[in-house]
Amino acid sequence: MKHKAGRFWPNITQTLSRRLWPLDSLSLQERARRRTGLDDFGDPPVDPPLTILTESLQHEAGLHSPGRFLMHGHLSEILEIRLRLAAAWRNENPGGLMPIEKPVFITGMPRSGSTFLHELLSQDHENRSPKVWEVMFPLPAPGPRRDMRVYRAGMRLWLFRRLARRADEVYPVRAETPHECVAIHSFTLQSEEFVTTCRVPSYEHYLRRTGLRAAYAWQKRFLQHLQSRLPAKRWVLKSPDHLYGLEELFSVFPDAVVIQTHRDPIDVLSSSLQLTETLHNLFAIPEPPNHAQEREARILAATMDRSIRFRDRHPELAGRFLDVNYAELVSDPLATASRIYEHMKAPLLPQAAEKMRNLVAMRSKYQRRRNPTLADLGLDVAAEVRRFQNYCRRFDVPMTHARHRPG
Repeated sequence: MKHKAGRFWPNITQTLSRRLWPLDSLSLQERARRRTGLDDFGDPPVDPPLTILTESLQHEAGLHSPGRFLMHGHLSEILEIRLRLAAAWRNENPGGLMPIEKPVFITGMPRSGSTFLHELLSQDHENRSPKVWEVMFPLPAPGPRRDMRVYRAGMRLWLFRRLARRADEVYPVRAETPHECVAIHSFTLQSEEFVTTCRVPSYEHYLRRTGLRAAYAWQKRFLQHLQSRLPAKRWVLKSPDHLYGLEELFSVFPDAVVIQTHRDPIDVLSSSLQLTETLHNLFAIPEPPNHAQEREARILAATMDRSIRFRDRHPELAGRFLDVNYAELVSDPLATASRIYEHMKAPLLPQAAEKMRNLVAMRSKYQRRRNPTLADLGLDVAAEVRRFQNYCRRFDVPMTHARHRPG
């Protein structure tokens, strides 16, 4: 009897949460239209991606009740912002939009220093990165004065840190730090963000099959919106997931520069698994650890191979790529920044270099947490070394796997 009662309450909670926070495309769209009084989501269409995503969330993600509440709220807000942005953009003259020229995209393995590099380059006032608060609350277009949206974003992130265990250890984001491109792509419902935060294999398969061109085209329009009330500068953008969409990225931003960060994949795996676990547990019932670990390793290796194939197919773009090793970045950030500016044929001014030094000094005070080894996580170190040999040879990445062996 006690065993049946133990199952009763979770079941009743799940049933109630499905009624309170339905995750289906039509009800979410209708709710957004009702709350905004608007009807047109603009381009690209929100369906079929929203239907595929919500069905995957319903049947595959294993959402718990708080996770369903959070995802329902997130998707509702995305749709409301889409409606409001589409209405605002209809009244703008496309010919008056400032161009996006020579944007810089930082990408590479997750946990390979790309976030630190993004923040480092953002210290230069000649660079422009989308801030967390202006992606969360993009209307009206950001102006030169600080407004209440910064504080609203700060409060929301404070709540996220209360809900997500070890959030600051794996993703120390704040309202005024640079945001990732996947958050911008999420407004199209075609974003790696949903793959990162939830287990949605059917949606992931759709995303790989469809490609990300619509997401990049929308991102370009979004960046033009953000810069509409501020002087145009050089955009510095970042996401590890650009490696999935290099073809589409260059089709929309043909003069882009790509900085690819590299790190020992064994170190990357042990670190990225902690981030994935933190995000997934925020939304869903934990899955057996070995499932997540094997999937993460397989996807990471496939992504690296995909990026190598793209660069091999496009030798004409070789000069657009700059490779940055994690060890070099953390040992001498200013030297790495100087090499990047030289590659961009842009001056690194003394004021910008000084701000970068200040950031480095502040970051060096942070306590570094020891990551578990692959052996700790139950993965076969030798098998992972074989999986990433091609990548390490190609980019001259040392794989110091000996220290990861137990004993």
